[in-house]
Parts: sequence; structure tokens; C-alpha cells
Amino acid sequence: MPISFWRSSDTVEQLNRLDRPGFAIEFLRRNVGYRSDYTRTLRQIARGGTNPGTARSGLARRWGLRFCPRP
Repeated sequence: MPISFWRSSDTVEQLNRLDRPGFAIEFLRRNVGYRSDYTRTLRQIARGGTNPGTARSGLARRWGLRFCPRP
């Protein structure tokens, strides 16, 4: 779903069909603050300036995210 067309009637219909996690993802994708924080976190990890797990945990804590453990 394109970010730039979030007010189009087609996009509104798609958003109305989402479950809570799906809607949350779409909200965060459009949130400038989250996108900046996410990008900053990835850069810190890429530079080796932080432990990847710690950086991701911090991002999740700041934004109230919960991730399912991978098998």
C-alpha cells in the first residue's frame, strides 16, 4: 500500500479491512518519527556502534512494539 496515497478511497478501504497488528504496521510506516528512529537504529547497527539486539530492543521499547520469537 503506497504511503503517499493514504487518503485515497482505495487505501481507506484496505485500511478498514486490516486487523490491529496490520493497522499498527501501516500507522508506523507513515509515522515520520518512527521511520527516522528506525533508520537511525539501522545505521547504528551497520556502523557497529551498538549491539544489534540491544538496538532493536530499544527501538521496540520506544515504540511499544512486541515481536514474536522466531523458531
